[in-house]
Amino acid sequence: LNMYNKVRGYRNMLKMSQEKLGDYLGITKQTYHLKEVGKLEFKIEEMKKIKELVAEIFPNITIDDIFF
Repeated sequence: LNMYNKVRGYRNMLKMSQEKLGDYLGITKQTYHLKEVGKLEFKIEEMKKIKELVAEIFPNITIDDIFF
């Protein structure tokens, strides 16, 4: 899987819409969508926040597991 499919997969496991995850990250749904499809890069702070959410399901997950 490429990074963008992995990010989308984890978002779906969290049962979060792009809009809801964008709100959590402090960005718009449109900006989140552009990041999820690879048109824009995720900032490290955003990666950390997504990792924190995913860690609620997978406690040992790392940023590398999600984004690389």
